[in-house]
Amino acid sequence: MSKVFFRYLEHNNAELFTIVFLPQDGAKYPTVIIRSPYVDSFQNLSEEEICRIKSEEYQCWLENNYAVVFQHCRGRGKSTGDCIPYINERDDGLFLQDWIRNQPFYNGELYLWGGSYTAAVHFVTSPFAEDIKGAVLLFNDCERYNSNYRNGFFKMGLHGSWYVGMYKNKTLANKNYTPESFNILPLSNFSKTVFGESAKNFDEVLKHPNKNDDFWKTHAGGFESHDAIKHANIPILLLTGFYDIFTGGVFDMWNSLDAQTKSKSVLIVHPFDHDCNGNAEPINFENGNVHTEFGAFSILWLNSVRDNSESPFKKGKVTYYKLFDNKWHCDDFNTAKQQQKISLGNGKVSYKYNPDNPATFKGGLSANFGGNAWQDEPGLRDDIITVYTPEFAEDTFVKGKIKAKLKVKSDCEDTCFYIRISLCKNEGYYGIRDDINQISNFDDEYVPNTEIYMDFSFDDHAFVIKKGEKLRIDISSSAFPHYVRHTNNKGLFSEQTETKIADNTVILGESYIELPID
Repeated sequence: MSKVFFRYLEHNNAELFTIVFLPQDGAKYPTVIIRSPYVDSFQNLSEEEICRIKSEEYQCWLENNYAVVFQHCRGRGKSTGDCIPYINERDDGLFLQDWIRNQPFYNGELYLWGGSYTAAVHFVTSPFAEDIKGAVLLFNDCERYNSNYRNGFFKMGLHGSWYVGMYKNKTLANKNYTPESFNILPLSNFSKTVFGESAKNFDEVLKHPNKNDDFWKTHAGGFESHDAIKHANIPILLLTGFYDIFTGGVFDMWNSLDAQTKSKSVLIVHPFDHDCNGNAEPINFENGNVHTEFGAFSILWLNSVRDNSESPFKKGKVTYYKLFDNKWHCDDFNTAKQQQKISLGNGKVSYKYNPDNPATFKGGLSANFGGNAWQDEPGLRDDIITVYTPEFAEDTFVKGKIKAKLKVKSDCEDTCFYIRISLCKNEGYYGIRDDINQISNFDDEYVPNTEIYMDFSFDDHAFVIKKGEKLRIDISSSAFPHYVRHTNNKGLFSEQTETKIADNTVILGESYIELPID
């Protein structure tokens, strides 16, 4: 008969609520570690009721002869202390690992399981100890910069709103927040305005939009998780979706793995968003739900790691869903066979970008919450340029990173340009990818009204453009509620105290997108 018990582990001025699930009492087992902050619904339940609920959830693990240790992260659920995202996770996680090693059920094997932030709590415990024999790390990126920024633009639609909900959620439950709070000038006053106090770690992030800043080599910048799995040399199952919030970073992690680690590991990419089931997506692709298609894949994967049984996925490869071919494929996901360059048209188009009235776009696609969405009809705003490619003469498989080059100019010393690509379907405009960048990333001494080229690179994708379909390209200078607005001023964005209107121009005849065709 299985055994379940809980403990409050005292560590660094907090009591961390921890449950142990054993297939049977009195034996030793490989142990799966799960730590989560998403347990607020359990806060007012009894410990016994929580154990009962979680026992049902983990029954499949127990039936496969694994012990499970589940812990509420500091300041969440039944655990005491303050929840300050990331800051205590390394120390708390290593403490839990050491505690397990001293328990009678420990057999010398530990396995890490987590998704989203519950994977991040494992990344920060790298380099992994010798008794960690494998991991399942779902839809998260080990590089903290990528959670916060894209090309220097703060992701208010990902890390911003999420951080507000996480920060001291027990002691500061009522916060002065709306999405428009990210329009505060200067934005460095955000935490004092929203939380009523200075959130030191959040404030520091706002000071460092450059990926190469030394801040990202500190504890607050997530340096412990930097390249966390690159040389792990253990079997790792990675999973993301083509409309997940961490798609690009997960592909980067996979591509950075050393040959030995990659040969033991797998990457799975489903066609949906962070929830990976398709229920909230504009198209719920047939057989795209990874849980339905592959069953209890986490357990099957770890079983194959432990006893060399057949793996549910081919090791060293990428198993991915090819959108609009509507099938799962497995290969190296290498560089496409050819690049197809498509001009954005002729002439030039100008528009006024007013930061106080930013353009809005539906769906966060692969970099912000919101997944995909049918896009608005074109022509609704004067500050969004819309162009179309010609219709495709045959079915075309786009696989990899789409790129774009814009030739632009502005009457400001700095401004930004945003690109969103959509596929024109009979049902509507299906969002594909987006990217944002600023002139100062290409010329820090930009002279207003000088023409300049800007490069854009979009996260990996795999989709089919059917014969007769075309792509829609929207170009603007803002993307609410996904990215903090550019004020059209040069310098650190979080210290800007005023906005100004920019006259921005795109020279279409010298701009293009480039499709990787397989």
